[in-house]
Amino acid sequence: MALEHITLRLAQPADAQRIAVMSRDLIEAGLGWSWNPQRVAQALRHRETLTVVACDRDRQKVGAFAIMQFGDEHAHLALLAVEPEHRRLGVGRRMLEWLVESAYAAGIAAIHLELRASNQSARHFYRQLGFNETAYIPGYYRGREMALRMLRELRKPGIASVQWQLPVPPSD
Repeated sequence: MALEHITLRLAQPADAQRIAVMSRDLIEAGLGWSWNPQRVAQALRHRETLTVVACDRDRQKVGAFAIMQFGDEHAHLALLAVEPEHRRLGVGRRMLEWLVESAYAAGIAAIHLELRASNQSARHFYRQLGFNETAYIPGYYRGREMALRMLRELRKPGIASVQWQLPVPPSD
């Protein structure tokens, strides 16, 4: 599979089951299943949540997804998963770039996320995309596993990123 055969699009309600199964198998393995189809469907309906999927060019099979929740100044990357056959193609990077651009457009100051502290490949991936390690959270995953919190600042909190004004027409 090559990157040019992958299409990104907004997730649709029909994708909820596939996203939930990928979360269970690729992210939540060994922890129980909290992002079940109902929770994913609820996230898809939430107006402050953006869910992006990567599909084969025929747009049939979802091979990767990302869910990001937006607040007033901060966004939380809740989940990001890429099927093994779609890894190392730039799919995760393209999805995260879409979400970062969406955060810029929404005026978000920072994006944060948590990941298993033991997941070295994810740590490296996020570092390459401008995220910094900020804290360890013992027992974050159902009291069993430590999380690492990472943050990417997009602007200083409380300071508007762009001040736009209507152009003044030239005087005669």
